[in-house]
Amino acid sequence: MTHVLTFIAAPGAISNAQLLAAKGALTALGADCDAPDWLAAQEAVDLPFASLAPEQAVAAAKSALGQAPIDLIAQPAEGRKKKLLLADMDSTIVTSETLDEIAAFAGLKDQIAEITARSMNGELDFRQALIQRVGMLKGLDASALDETWKTTELTAGATTLIATMRANGAHTALVSGGFTFFTSKVAEVCGFHEHHANTLLLADGKLLGTVGEPILDRDAKLATLKRLAAQLGLSLAETAAVGDGANDLAMIQAAGLGFAFHAKPSVAAAARHRIEHTDLRALLYAQGYRAAEFVAG
Repeated sequence: MTHVLTFIAAPGAISNAQLLAAKGALTALGADCDAPDWLAAQEAVDLPFASLAPEQAVAAAKSALGQAPIDLIAQPAEGRKKKLLLADMDSTIVTSETLDEIAAFAGLKDQIAEITARSMNGELDFRQALIQRVGMLKGLDASALDETWKTTELTAGATTLIATMRANGAHTALVSGGFTFFTSKVAEVCGFHEHHANTLLLADGKLLGTVGEPILDRDAKLATLKRLAAQLGLSLAETAAVGDGANDLAMIQAAGLGFAFHAKPSVAAAARHRIEHTDLRALLYAQGYRAAEFVAG
């Protein structure tokens, strides 16, 4: 079969009846379907198919499944396992927006979080929004960074995703519009090969309210994807990328397998693949890894 449609849900949440209904919807549109291949019992399953466009397969399956919280990824069957992964940090590898959490120590969390949300949905220019938000924190004690890190949590599946891809020879990079103070720690905890982010400038234990140049924005994330692929001798088809915000969209769209992960509405609408219900292990299932092959981080 030329393509595969992967169903991913919470453990135990996929029934045979749902799978049969979705398969019937594809065949009704003229698709040829092979036998389902379970990657994890009642959690993730591949449905090989041919003679139907991937977007049509997803739409047909969604219609058959109704409101069931199941993520669907349709793609060519060949070359699913990627050799390079670029991942956003805030609201992707970690559950929070770290700049918003820093702002809480200045009593500005709600105000700054509103700007963050608009920027991540593509309503504001990322560079200008970052400069504005950091400027509002001028004079804040640098201890706010350490306190923010203490409460920063990894997204479920983050360490398993990185450990499994590394164990299978993939190169992994954390690429964030946030700050190196956090990406260095997250990269170490998760096992990323490298990390790239912005530099939050400090002096005498205080935030200066400025960011080091050049600022890592949407274009820089895309450039990093292309640069690392070239360095590793890979085509973009051999890469994967994941993120949630507007500054992630260019790299998500350029990667061979790009995921909008619990993304802002404008990003989810523009991405080919969306993870809306499950955790970061979904990126492994989408590549055809079986649960038995997962490596604990």
